[in-house]
Amino acid sequence: MNLFCKSAFQSICLVCLLSAMSFLGSNALAQSENAGNGEAVFEILASEIGLQRGEAGLAYNTYLELARRYQDPRLAQRAMEIAINAGASDLALQAAQTWQSLAPAQTKPKEVLVTLLILNQRWSEAVQPTIALLNQESLAERENTLLQIQSLLSKASNESDALRAFYEIVSALKPAPKNPGILYTYAMAAENTGHTEIMEKVLRQILVKNPNDANTLNALGYSLADRNQQLNEAFKLISKAHRLAPDDPFILDSLGWVNFRLGKNALALEELKQAFGMKPEADIAAHIGEVLWAMNRHSEAEAIWAEGQKLDANNATLKETIKRLKPDWSLSASSSQGSWDGRFAVKIIGITNSQNQGGSGGFTLTQDAQKDILEIRNPVGGSIAKITITPGEASLESNGKIVTAVDADTLVQNTLGLPLPARGLSNWLRGEVCPGSTASVERNSSGQVSQIIQDGWNLNYTWSKSNVLEKLNLSRNSNIGSIDIRLVFDKPNE
Repeated sequence: MNLFCKSAFQSICLVCLLSAMSFLGSNALAQSENAGNGEAVFEILASEIGLQRGEAGLAYNTYLELARRYQDPRLAQRAMEIAINAGASDLALQAAQTWQSLAPAQTKPKEVLVTLLILNQRWSEAVQPTIALLNQESLAERENTLLQIQSLLSKASNESDALRAFYEIVSALKPAPKNPGILYTYAMAAENTGHTEIMEKVLRQILVKNPNDANTLNALGYSLADRNQQLNEAFKLISKAHRLAPDDPFILDSLGWVNFRLGKNALALEELKQAFGMKPEADIAAHIGEVLWAMNRHSEAEAIWAEGQKLDANNATLKETIKRLKPDWSLSASSSQGSWDGRFAVKIIGITNSQNQGGSGGFTLTQDAQKDILEIRNPVGGSIAKITITPGEASLESNGKIVTAVDADTLVQNTLGLPLPARGLSNWLRGEVCPGSTASVERNSSGQVSQIIQDGWNLNYTWSKSNVLEKLNLSRNSNIGSIDIRLVFDKPNE
C-alpha cells in the first residue's frame, strides 16, 4: 500500500484521482442501477462542464448530494477528488467520510480517510478509522501503514496529540508489531501518555533482540534517571549508549542528567554544556538550568532557561522545570479565568494595491476554564460577531446565524474575512504561549515577556510598571500579504 508516500496529497491523487474525461466514460456513467438514470447522468455531465469552467464548488456539492441520494461511493470519491484539486482539505475530508461510509468493506476509502484526517491534524479522530484499516490488512501491509504514519508524527502541529493517537492505535493491534522502529516509537508514545511501565517493558523487549541499539539504551536509561529510579542501571545503560554513539548530543545530555541525579553536579554541568554546544535544544537548556539552580547559581539558570524559551517555549521538559523552580514565569493555577476589553485595528498590505484592507473596532474576551468567548464590535459599538471557543470546537454567531468549525482562526477568516488569531488568544494576552505548537519567547530585563513568535505570528508586548498589559502588536506574512493587528486595552485582565 502506498498510503502517505511522496507528499500526502500527491499520494491520494496517484491512488484515486481520475481525469474528468475518464470519469465521464461508460463505466462511470453506468454508476449503479439508481445513478444510471437520465437525471443523474445529466447532473454528472453538468457538474463536469461546470468544473471545466472553474465552478468546482458547484460540482463538488452536486457529486456529494448525488452520492448520498443514490448511496453510490464512487460519486463521493469524485467529490473528494474535486475538493483535493481545489485545495479544499476540509471539504475533501467530508467527502472521504461519506465515501468510506458508503463502502465500509473497501480498503481504499479507509486509506484516504485516514490520510486526510492526519493531514488536517485531527489525530484523535483518526484512531478508530486507522484501527479499522489495519485490521483489514495483512501483517506486511499493516507494518508499512504504521511506518508511514510514524513518518508523519514529526510533522504534527501537536506532537503530544499525535503520540497519544499512535499509542491508542498500536495498543489495539493483535498481534503486536515486531518492527523495532515501530516498537520504539510506541514506547515513546506510551511514555507521553503516562504509561511508563509499558514504555519500559517495550524498550527492554527491543534490547533483548538488539542489545547494542544506542537509542533504545539511551531512552530506557534516561527514563529511569528522570524518574530518579535504578540510577546505577540507568548510568550503565546510558554509558553504553555513549560508547556506541559518542557524538550524539542527546545521549550526552542523558549522561549529564544521570550524573546530576547521582550528585555529580560539576561533571553533569560540563557534559550538559557540551551537549548544548553540539545541539542547542530547549530540554538540554532545562537540564543545565536545573543543575545551575541546584548549585545556587540562579541568575545563570534563569539566563539559560530564557535561551531555551527562545528555542521552544512549549518544550515539555522546559515548561515543567520552570513551573517547578521559577513559578513566576508560569501561569498560576487560578489563571483559567479572566477578561480583557479593548480596541483593535487591522491593516493588510496585499500583494497588489487592490488587495489592501483595513478595519477597526472593539473587542471583549472572556475566559472561563477551557472556554473563551470573543465578542467583536464595530467602531460605534455594534456587534459584529460572538465567537465561542472550546478545545474541540469553535462557533461564530453573527446576524442571527451560527456557524461551527474545528479551528477558530479558519472560522473567523472564512466568515468575517478578518485574519484574527482567535485560537489561544487568551494565552497570548497573558504573555503565555499557546499549547501544542512550537513557540519562541523573549523576556525583558524585568523578566516580562517582550516577544512571542508562534503559528506564524510575531507578537510584541507593552506592559505597565504594575505588570498590566497595555498594548499588543501582532504581525505576520501570509499568501495574501502582510498583516498587522494592534490591540489597545481599556480594561486589562481581571
